[in-house]
Amino acid sequence: MVLEGRLSLREASDRMQVSYRHAKRLKGVAARDGPAGLVHGNTGRKPANAIGMELRQKIVQLSRTEYALFNDTHFTEKLATVEGIRIGRETARRIRREAGILPKRRRRPPRHRSRRARRPQEGMMVLWDGSVHPWFGQGHSPCCLVAAIDDATSRCLAARFFPFESSEAYLWVLHQMVRDYGIPLSIYQDRHSALKRNDPHWTLEEQLRGRQDPTQVGWALEELGIEPLYALSPQAKGRIERLFGTLQDRLIAELKRAGITDIEEANLFLEGFLEAHNRQFGRASEKPQKAWRPVPRGMDIDRACSFRYEATVGNDNTVRLGGITIDIPPGPWRASYAKARVEVRQFLDGSWRIYYQAKKIGQHEATHLREPIRALKRSKTKAKAASPYSWVYAASASPYSP
Repeated sequence: MVLEGRLSLREASDRMQVSYRHAKRLKGVAARDGPAGLVHGNTGRKPANAIGMELRQKIVQLSRTEYALFNDTHFTEKLATVEGIRIGRETARRIRREAGILPKRRRRPPRHRSRRARRPQEGMMVLWDGSVHPWFGQGHSPCCLVAAIDDATSRCLAARFFPFESSEAYLWVLHQMVRDYGIPLSIYQDRHSALKRNDPHWTLEEQLRGRQDPTQVGWALEELGIEPLYALSPQAKGRIERLFGTLQDRLIAELKRAGITDIEEANLFLEGFLEAHNRQFGRASEKPQKAWRPVPRGMDIDRACSFRYEATVGNDNTVRLGGITIDIPPGPWRASYAKARVEVRQFLDGSWRIYYQAKKIGQHEATHLREPIRALKRSKTKAKAASPYSWVYAASASPYSP
């Protein structure tokens, strides 16, 4: 219409939504080459950076075999670091969808929730939890991964697989974290029975004191001076829940690719995996100063992160606990400990120590770690109400039935 004089070039540029200068350029091309000159010169040509059919087929084959459990982003990362194939995440996604490979999971719009501000310093608050899941695939029994992350940086501080969520698991993670980083100010946790007393039994001393004795993990937190904070919902500890979501996506795929199907091998694999995970997903804290407290001089973190029992020494200067008999030799403080109340500790390596007034007076070789339970010590001579509840080594425990 412009060439025929029925429309001005200014009006044409407005209609085509291009600048006047570009419209003038297009008019010159149309006058010289006709309508065919307006078609882009690259139309129908293969792009210079197009992926060849052979490489495309290799990507699809890897997607269906070795990396079948990897999501699009994770798969793209492995193509670059392991296979030496550097393509964009969107390119990999498009190739997989065209080949009929569906996304690993359906994305749902998030629900609106109030976001809790992060702590400004590393070490101010740690979140920990356990995730029971078929980590080695659907054909294997579920096990539990217990992990702890820093609230300020989202770095995974410690993690380990266990057969089930237990006091041993949390004590191990606590020991590892304190050894490698220091003592945090607080720990945010749920109300699992290994972390918080949920039973209704109160001894007379507990009633007078106004609070129940803590769990085995609770004793360790008190000894280390760590404040426990309890979440009322999974969303309240969303950062560690998101960590488990990421691990259930990526770690399962990595374990399957490595052919790992048991807990011991998986724990060895975790060491290198978490280093790479923290480099990719960790973030800098708001303030560079760290709030980790050093372990006080003279404190034994092996003893702090152990199972704690109370016992009375027999007339033969032995302590019997769950079928185990521990001899107490005469010491420099007293010749006989008969009738003395002592503290018995089982360390995480299974070994036993006996302490009297904070002094070690006996020890025993390692035995199997068992989850302690809270039970009523029955007495033939005393009334049932006067028999205290206490932590009992599971081998000899008989839970009280009212």
